[in-house]
Amino acid sequence: MPPIHAVDERMPPGRLFSLALQHVLVLCAGAVAVPLIVGAALKLPQDQIAILINADLFAGGVATLVQCLGVWKLGARLPVMMGVSFVSVGPMLAMAAAPDIGLTGIYGGIIAGGLFGMAIAPLVTRLLPYFPPVVSGSIILLLGISIAPIGIRWAGGGIGSPDFGNPANLAIALSVLLVIVALHKWGRGIVRNISVLIGIAFGYGLCLLLGKVSFGDIDAAPMFGLVQPFQFGLPSFHLGAVISMCIVMLVILVESTGMFIAIGDIVERPVDKRTMTRALMADGAGAVFGGIFNTFPYTSFTQNIGLISMTGVRSRYVCAAGGVIMIILGVLPKLAHAVATIPPYVLGGAGIVMFGMVIASGVRMLSEVDFTSNKDNLLIVAISCCVAMIPLAAPTFFGQFPAWLSPITHSGILLGAVTAFSLNLLLNGRTRSAADALAEHGAAMKRSEA
Repeated sequence: MPPIHAVDERMPPGRLFSLALQHVLVLCAGAVAVPLIVGAALKLPQDQIAILINADLFAGGVATLVQCLGVWKLGARLPVMMGVSFVSVGPMLAMAAAPDIGLTGIYGGIIAGGLFGMAIAPLVTRLLPYFPPVVSGSIILLLGISIAPIGIRWAGGGIGSPDFGNPANLAIALSVLLVIVALHKWGRGIVRNISVLIGIAFGYGLCLLLGKVSFGDIDAAPMFGLVQPFQFGLPSFHLGAVISMCIVMLVILVESTGMFIAIGDIVERPVDKRTMTRALMADGAGAVFGGIFNTFPYTSFTQNIGLISMTGVRSRYVCAAGGVIMIILGVLPKLAHAVATIPPYVLGGAGIVMFGMVIASGVRMLSEVDFTSNKDNLLIVAISCCVAMIPLAAPTFFGQFPAWLSPITHSGILLGAVTAFSLNLLLNGRTRSAADALAEHGAAMKRSEA
């Protein structure tokens, strides 16, 4: 009988749970950030933000199970933890600002984008040559720049807060940031990996002591409640939102390709074309499922790739157990209500770190780009960065354009991504084979988690 590969290893329940819980803790802070951001942008009340948080954890758990265990032709059958992608934040905020789209329009775009992702999954590896580091690095950099203001606004107390910029609130945000920095510097093992979560817990505890937490309707929330599909209404489909989320899905799939290659190398089960197609189709299916169950597009979380490297545990059943834990957390409304009571300035201290790290990741990827012998790469980064700043610098810049285009024209990350892709195609063309592009994406992802 052949030996069991480490990816397929099963272990005792106690050890399985403890290892799975580590993965959930690493993922948790980033996973709940997106519903908090979108909920605040739409000015949703606390109980509806709690619904988004429950749905996020529940759907993320289901998506994780599909990737780890496989369903039909979906899933990589690798140790993967799935969480909401930050790539979708900017476009969704642009949709939230549009007067006629709202949350149901966002969900319609997500479902359409997910179906588009499933359709193009077999072709993504052929598209990789058109996403060299100068393009993907620019996109990641612009993603961080576009969401960094959210962390800054949180640190001030949240836009619209009557005591925005209160020194006491800023001091709490700073204390959260300093705790995270200290743990990242001197922490070891799992403590360092969950430094953001510990920082948030520290800030929340400080706010409890100071009486700065408003529990709202947390007592009225049930202990257990199933996540219901279309809880905010049936999805509506707007052309601009659909195009926007299709572009987002393409970027997510390109990003995921590097992650799956890296995971395959780390666990010593190389990802072939068939496995890659199944994995990317599961990403698309996760977005469809998310749109149905009141949440957002999913991707594999890079932090968990680093945890696999750190622990040396390569079993996909550990991540599958993590998915089960997420599903259980997703049906506990009181927990989601508690998360929704975290003051913005606590989240701000953590958000500055999380979103700033996205910027740093883009800078690191761009550091590998040849800017010396190929001056065109400088032009690509320069123009795409400036174009991405248009919605921030001049919100009415595209005011004379058709309203249906607003989800695209008001999203700096989409404008920058399309510009970087188009300029690279014009100036550099296809400079690598698909095989070289696959290897390069996987190597870049491994370096980012080294």
